[in-house]
Amino acid sequence: MILGVPKETIVGESRVSVVPDALSKFTGVSITVERGAGDLAGFPDSSYAEKGASIEADARALYSRADVILKVMPPSAVEAEMLNEGATIISFLYPVANLEAVKRVSAKKATAFAMELIPRISRAQPMDALSSQSNLAGYKSALIAADTLPRIFPLMMTAAGTIPPARVFVVGAGVAGLQAIATARRLGALLEAYDVRPVVKEQIESLGAKFAQMPVEAKDAQDAGGYAKAQTEEFYRKQQLFLAERAQASDVVITTALIPGQRAPILISEDAVKGMRRGSVIVDLAAEQGGNCALTEPGKTVVKYGVTIVGPLNLPSTMAPEASQMYSRNITSFLLAMLKDGTLNIDTKDDLIRGPLVVLRGEILHQGTKTALGGAPPK
Repeated sequence: MILGVPKETIVGESRVSVVPDALSKFTGVSITVERGAGDLAGFPDSSYAEKGASIEADARALYSRADVILKVMPPSAVEAEMLNEGATIISFLYPVANLEAVKRVSAKKATAFAMELIPRISRAQPMDALSSQSNLAGYKSALIAADTLPRIFPLMMTAAGTIPPARVFVVGAGVAGLQAIATARRLGALLEAYDVRPVVKEQIESLGAKFAQMPVEAKDAQDAGGYAKAQTEEFYRKQQLFLAERAQASDVVITTALIPGQRAPILISEDAVKGMRRGSVIVDLAAEQGGNCALTEPGKTVVKYGVTIVGPLNLPSTMAPEASQMYSRNITSFLLAMLKDGTLNIDTKDDLIRGPLVVLRGEILHQGTKTALGGAPPK
């Protein structure tokens, strides 16, 4: 069996799916890497060759040889078309947003796994790519906020007087939010954080932040996987008013709230931004799914009502060496769970395997994708 590691094609993507040090973990298989696949992450072709990988000149040649393709970002329709009949691809996939690629994978009678759908169970922790990459995004969001805010983060006592610490409000205490809290705390800011899930209060406070308690609690705030669940419109209206009050008392707001498979909820309204102090900063980590702030423009930094709103995309890629190393451990751990004597053993009765399985030998299994396709098989 041949594993293929192609170069990422999305503009701005610098990560590579497998780093050279991971190659020694695979036995009984051959590994082919596209020329230049690891260059932007600091892993030259020579480092792969030293570990026993062969280097292929271009993507089409690599895809024509590989039985299993290991990627970071979802395949384009063109990349999906290059898959061998019956091949397997493992990557972030977001199938509902990439229906054309999914249909082409299906037409090839191929198999596709989505790394973002790895279940949150204890034995899957080494494979949790969403968490590993969100950790980095949360870290970088605090640095962006500190660099953008036109004042310092820490308390500073000088002969010229005392400068109070910046007030940072983090919305959403998942992996990214908790890392943003920890990083901003190390930078000396005064922290407050909110999450729709009251269960995270202890985690927030353990990092040195105050938990912002909303008077009205959400019902069934957390699903079985630990993610926040969608709420009623009335709840969101009251939540916006509460968050507006907290945001307007802060110098920085970092938003991280996402609901899997849906547009990010609008938590910071335009009216909330209007009431914030001039020079304040919002860093919206939900920009890739539309943004938690009503005025966020994904991929851009804009100034609205005197407030700077940053809508960064793909922050982990800006830290490509570490992001690649972490993702490589995730995808390697997942693949090794299926590799038996050099062949791929897909046990659909195993939750670890069944959860991220979107397409199996041409059959689309992911319910959200089937619904998005109207329930009809792809042509």
